Amino acid sequence: MEIEFDVKIDAGVLYDYMLHHTYNSAAGLLGTVVGALMIVAFSMGRGVLFLIAGIVILAYLPWTLFIKSKQQALMTPAFKKPLHYKLDEEGITVSQDDTEEKQEWAQMYKAVSTGKSIIVYTSRVNASIFPKKDLGENKAKVIEIISTHMPPSKVKIRN
Repeated sequence: MEIEFDVKIDAGVLYDYMLHHTYNSAAGLLGTVVGALMIVAFSMGRGVLFLIAGIVILAYLPWTLFIKSKQQALMTPAFKKPLHYKLDEEGITVSQDDTEEKQEWAQMYKAVSTGKSIIVYTSRVNASIFPKKDLGENKAKVIEIISTHMPPSKVKIRN
């Protein structure tokens, strides 16, 4: 089984990926808990500084990720043109112009989904992002190929 498709990585796709990646890490969760606790402390009669600190902490991460995704989309040459992906029995091949990279399925770290994308992590911090809008009718086949070639414990994809 094999499938090929093109994806365009833009700021919105990057922001979705960064939000998922950050809020599914210890630092992202800790920041959210601390911000929420500050707001709870304010509601229990503590000073207005607790409210301000809580709001700043809760708003800081999404805002900085938004800015970072915009900058990365503009500054990364690979995101200026579509990336061509081929998923087959051996792994994932990504190409653009004269450059081609291949990752074997055994080297994949995990596969997850967000509301907007299917993400296949090639390491703890690097990933191939497949925006669902670019996959169209191929989405189910992409999920099937990933699920067939990666252990179930590494695949957390919801339709």
